[in-house]
Amino acid sequence: MSQKGNAQTKSGSQGEKVTMQVDLTKPIGPMYPAWAWFGYDEPNYTYMKDGKKLLSEIAQLSPVPVYVRTHSLLVTGNGEAALKWGSTNAYTEDAAGNPIYNWSIIDSIFDTFVQRGMKPLAQVGFMPQALSTNPEPYRHYWKPGDPYTDIITGWAYPPKDYNKWAELVYQWVKHSVERYGQKEVESWYWEPWNEPNGHYWKGSMEEFFKLYDYTADAIKRALPTAKVGGINIAGTGGRGAQNWLHAWAKHCLEGTNYATGKKGSPVDAILFHAKGGPRLVDGHVRMNMGTQLRDIEAGFKFVNAYPQFKNLPVIIGESDPEGCAACGMATNPENAYRNGTMYSSYTAASFARKYLLADLHKVNFAGAVSWSFEFENQPWFYGFRDLATNGVDKPVLNVFRMFGMMKGDRVNVSSTQAYGLRTAVDSSFHKSFTDINGLACKDAKEATVMLWNYHDDDIKSEAETVAVRINGIQAKKAKLTYYLIDSKHSNSYEIWKKMGSPKNPTAEQIKELEKAGQLQMAGSPKKIAIKNGTAVVDMSLERQGVALLKLQW
Repeated sequence: MSQKGNAQTKSGSQGEKVTMQVDLTKPIGPMYPAWAWFGYDEPNYTYMKDGKKLLSEIAQLSPVPVYVRTHSLLVTGNGEAALKWGSTNAYTEDAAGNPIYNWSIIDSIFDTFVQRGMKPLAQVGFMPQALSTNPEPYRHYWKPGDPYTDIITGWAYPPKDYNKWAELVYQWVKHSVERYGQKEVESWYWEPWNEPNGHYWKGSMEEFFKLYDYTADAIKRALPTAKVGGINIAGTGGRGAQNWLHAWAKHCLEGTNYATGKKGSPVDAILFHAKGGPRLVDGHVRMNMGTQLRDIEAGFKFVNAYPQFKNLPVIIGESDPEGCAACGMATNPENAYRNGTMYSSYTAASFARKYLLADLHKVNFAGAVSWSFEFENQPWFYGFRDLATNGVDKPVLNVFRMFGMMKGDRVNVSSTQAYGLRTAVDSSFHKSFTDINGLACKDAKEATVMLWNYHDDDIKSEAETVAVRINGIQAKKAKLTYYLIDSKHSNSYEIWKKMGSPKNPTAEQIKELEKAGQLQMAGSPKKIAIKNGTAVVDMSLERQGVALLKLQW
């Protein structure tokens, strides 16, 4: 996908064949797995039945260790899982106010990751009840449709004793090193808190800087080589978020450290959030990818404003079509995109632009966390933002299976029906034509081309014919394997609807749904001729469909 890729208007009329050119001789950068990062609110789902199954699948689809980020790792409670809630009881106090540390639930969570070769993006939060400056009420019982602010209880407040807080953090990191080994923990990232400019922090900006200093210092005292980053701001492109980011940067680079009294505070990675904004328009869902892309660009520009941050890993700590994963489509009809192919095509088209924005701004883009996991013991296809429902994979997970097959160098792609990067960022995908575009890679004797037919409006239209011309193949023949996500392939949701949308599928139906949830080929692999170094693949691609062509020679 060319950075210039500025085809803004569709050539010809609807129904005319679209031509996509892939030039394997024009590398534009390495294909690094920026997609291999996932996260979720509810840490206790990690070690439950469907959580373990999904984590195993995610670990298997990635060629590199996957990073996992969860909220509430220090929250007080009995470990019961609930929507937008989790707890580990890591810290309580005896009657005299002495700390009692209990790592058993955190160990269950991190063991599940490490056993699968995954790595924590360890979020240091939230506030244990015994340390909160406002401990009551503490446990919330939020459900979809309730005000979002109902989740903000005693866990969101600053500590009443920063030294006790720092000692908790120190003991946690020290315990992690003892349990998993120094080399393993050195490969993790640690991040103090989450979205301090949003609902998640009920203190001032300066109080957050104090929390950051004490937390980072404690981590580094336990493991000097640990990687600490911040600040996972919400709404990165907004003026308020930008004020927070620049004030935090100034504090970390030049300010007096609250914990040490010295100048500055450690920063080993930059993290921020980026979200889109779907809404209902004339009875259908209209996505707004541009809002998410503008947040990302604002974050990359922030990094470039500070020479000291220039080479640090940049992690989009949450990168999603919208904000609330646990808000199902029954209470939030604008989230009806989540079960079907709209979510998968959005994911393909948006990640391609993340790579282009990183190329454009020359940042060290390490990853983008898809804040999407699974919700245990919930209704089938309820419309949560999740990768699987009741152990059955949804179409979106198959995009990540496609990404897992892409390696080598990203190469130039152009299309006669595409949205250029600038249009996508500034205006999203609202024009009269769809974005038929691609992301392609070349490795030794292999090429992969992911292509999609995306539009922000989730409405049905005729499939489009596409001629994919792959140039620069030094062979006479190649083996073509063609994977597809559309209404008939890699789509458990369509099968479930054909079953009559059963609330309690039978064991036989579940088996059929599990099979439909896997990535499927469109036909069998076949040999194709290469003429003058070029392979031509003709195909039909539904609106919101995603395909992966894999050529080996």
